[in-house]
Amino acid sequence: MNEFSSEESVFAAALAALAAPAFSQSSSPAPVIDQRKENQQDRIANGAQSGQLTVGETANLEKKESALNKEENRMEKRDDGNLTAADKARLTRQQNHLSNQIYRDKHNARVQNTNPKSEVGQRQRNQQERIAQGVKSGQLTAGETAHLEKREAAINKEVKTERAANGGKLTPAERRQVNRQENRTSAAIYRKKHNARTQ
Repeated sequence: MNEFSSEESVFAAALAALAAPAFSQSSSPAPVIDQRKENQQDRIANGAQSGQLTVGETANLEKKESALNKEENRMEKRDDGNLTAADKARLTRQQNHLSNQIYRDKHNARVQNTNPKSEVGQRQRNQQERIAQGVKSGQLTAGETAHLEKREAAINKEVKTERAANGGKLTPAERRQVNRQENRTSAAIYRKKHNARTQ
């Protein structure tokens, strides 16, 4: 009986040694990293849609998310499509920092108007909702979203400046100019949502 349990022990030890790498690969943090990215994109989209994130804050967060995605791609290319334990730890730390930034931006005093009264404001709100929907659905990558939000932030800044110069109103010429810019941004949203790139 002792001889049989000795063989069992050797067999069990050999099986454990062979199974350990398989288990460590299947429980690899890479899917966790991918899930974190998806969760963070959803949080950004929800913040943009609810008005908790301004256009500028959304653009900044998406720019950081895009940079993080590029860094992950570089790491994977360097290691034949895999992430090392050090890579995973570094990405996790960076995702933690981004997660904290999302929280801070969503809970600060700056908000986006979710019920604008003017035609220009309603148009800007509609664009934000289309962008947020594209982020949630994965149709827009972080880089595409950052680019679109940067365009929207520039339009918003221009509108604010022009209103300040004209006693809080836009002239008819300024409204036409803003509508032309929004038309171009609208077309860009459509193109980016319907190209081959996805998040």
